[in-house]
Amino acid sequence: MAESSTQFRALYLARFAEGFGFITLITLLPAYINQLDPSGVSVLGLTISAGLVVGLYTTGFTLAQTVAVIPLAWGGDRFDKRSVLLAVLGAGVLVYAAFPFVDSSASFIAVRALQGIAVTGAGLMTLSLVGQLASAETRGNHIGKANAASFAASIVGGMSAGGIYDAVGFGPVFAIIVVIMGLAWLVVYHFLEPDETRIEGFPFSDLAVNRRIVTLSTFRLQYAFAVTLVRTWIPIFAGVAAAQGGLGYGGGLAVALTVTSEKFTNMCCQPFTGRLSDSHGRALFVFAGGAAYGLVALIVPFSPAIGAALGLPGEVVIFGDVSPAFVPLVCLSALLGVADSFREPASMALFADEGTEDGGVASSFGIRELVWRPGSVIAPLLGGWLMYEVSMASVFYVGSAFALTGAGTFLAVLVWLHGPRALTAW
Repeated sequence: MAESSTQFRALYLARFAEGFGFITLITLLPAYINQLDPSGVSVLGLTISAGLVVGLYTTGFTLAQTVAVIPLAWGGDRFDKRSVLLAVLGAGVLVYAAFPFVDSSASFIAVRALQGIAVTGAGLMTLSLVGQLASAETRGNHIGKANAASFAASIVGGMSAGGIYDAVGFGPVFAIIVVIMGLAWLVVYHFLEPDETRIEGFPFSDLAVNRRIVTLSTFRLQYAFAVTLVRTWIPIFAGVAAAQGGLGYGGGLAVALTVTSEKFTNMCCQPFTGRLSDSHGRALFVFAGGAAYGLVALIVPFSPAIGAALGLPGEVVIFGDVSPAFVPLVCLSALLGVADSFREPASMALFADEGTEDGGVASSFGIRELVWRPGSVIAPLLGGWLMYEVSMASVFYVGSAFALTGAGTFLAVLVWLHGPRALTAW
């Protein structure tokens, strides 16, 4: 496959479509909970509580993603990645068309599981194809642009889905997603060339012991806890009542801006930071971005003190009665996006480098995805326990610690296995 701007744009659109569908479902999840009114059920004599049913609304999606990673990544390496991408985009069209007809918790969980497979497949194949199409000198930049498209989808979808649902209901929301997914399918079909690479065997077994991937995984395994804790608890910190350790912002717009600021700066910076990592060393950007993320996360609980020290107002036009912590929290969230923008394209490009050189770029991204899973599953449980048993601030302290120890471990292993110059040589 030859590098061309048209093919990259087709993949960016596919990345946008995947991100738009994903964030829309996250936004509408509370509405589904209210509409379906889940209750306890008995299965083979075992009682499943309503709370567990609600948990399955998300866990069903996550488990399907986890199960789908290896077969989809293997299929992408063994066969034509373009065909696999078209298949999962087509499946996505059908899945999102089915959501308006969901009428029970069981059917919602089933369709969410299918969505998990479609989202995982689209993410793996778009990133694998971007990494494969790009040269080593431009890989970080192109991956940064692909991620920027996904963040743009998160911003547009997150800000619009709730309003559209309030005005006209579920149907039109999913009609929009189906149109976007269908358009992405047509663009990929017409403008993306077939993938002629074919990898025999099972690339996972070789890549799993690849020294660079192992080195990166020592960071990523810990960093997943950090990002999951901090990203999940930023809106919780902003929105829950002061009695529970939060800031108690009643307006959804204030919480939405707090979340969106991180996505916006990440989206704007990634193409630029990705290009910098192409020329100045990817490992350096992974280390610096991870460490910076930990330091910013450490400051988040101090946003009320910062606001008070600066004499900031407790009321902001449009957002209403918030608190002096509002502006500092939005700024810190934006800084988290900047910090992560240094890490993400560089990390992805390193996985793409190893997959392209050793054979199996999709499998390389599959390993990257699997390494993230323990943190994404366990961290919310840990965060909930910390919030209620220790304090709200402790969630951010622990998240910060995971990022800082991850960066420190990465640096130590990097120097030990690859020499002191590896930080700038990779």
